[in-house]
Amino acid sequence: QSENVLGYFINVERIPNSCSHSPNRISLKERKILVNVSMAYYRVNISAYNEAGESPQAIYIVPEFSGTGLPGQIHVKSQGTNAVVTWTPEYNPKCFVVDWGTGKEDMHMKIVTAATGNFTLDNFQPYKLYKIMVHASDVCQCESFIEHEKTFGVTHFYSVEGVPRTGPANVTILNITKHSALVKWTEIAAEDRLGFLRGYRISCTDSSRKKSPAVTLNSSTTSYHLTGLKAKTTYRVQISGFTNAGEGPLALSQPFSTPKYGTVEPLRIC
Repeated sequence: QSENVLGYFINVERIPNSCSHSPNRISLKERKILVNVSMAYYRVNISAYNEAGESPQAIYIVPEFSGTGLPGQIHVKSQGTNAVVTWTPEYNPKCFVVDWGTGKEDMHMKIVTAATGNFTLDNFQPYKLYKIMVHASDVCQCESFIEHEKTFGVTHFYSVEGVPRTGPANVTILNITKHSALVKWTEIAAEDRLGFLRGYRISCTDSSRKKSPAVTLNSSTTSYHLTGLKAKTTYRVQISGFTNAGEGPLALSQPFSTPKYGTVEPLRIC
């Protein structure tokens, strides 16, 4: 029935929305709108209307923005289940808006009118990654944040870090030669890290149980070229991830054998 549409209603709602009433409804004839928003989460509700009435709403969640190029830095210091958030304002707006939580379904919001540049957050749970955002605004009524709010800085925080609960997955052994092999894996999922992932440790053990020295790799690495292997020897690879709290469990590959000469077909371990 698009040929009978008279216009569209749009609600742009901040998440979380601590306002006392729903956001203002925008009426448009066109099928596009330009809205200046901060890096907070936003929900956009769109419906069409004609002479017979209004359609159901289409709901769109604005994707997360990259935190690069922001004007300020946020620092977080843990104090038990609380955290003290500090920042140095580039200017003195009328207020700051602090958002914190584990995701768009679990965000909290507080307006800070003092120009002190710090705020204490409470009830942090251990081993959970929190996102903390600080926005500046010269209008301190939350109904007006969409037009006036500018993101000052974004950071992530664990009140208590743990070791990863799992090792990397989908370990794959490729390009096996007499003296080398390529190991690939899938990074440890964010919900299984329980802390900031600092890197991986990888080593291999031959059939005589002789273990090579562990090699430490950065957290963005998902492959490693093993060298110095012996021809016609069976090996097994061990990989683990580590945080500031320590090393997680090992992910073990199935045994693979180097040929006497030449190469062998890839071996995939799920």
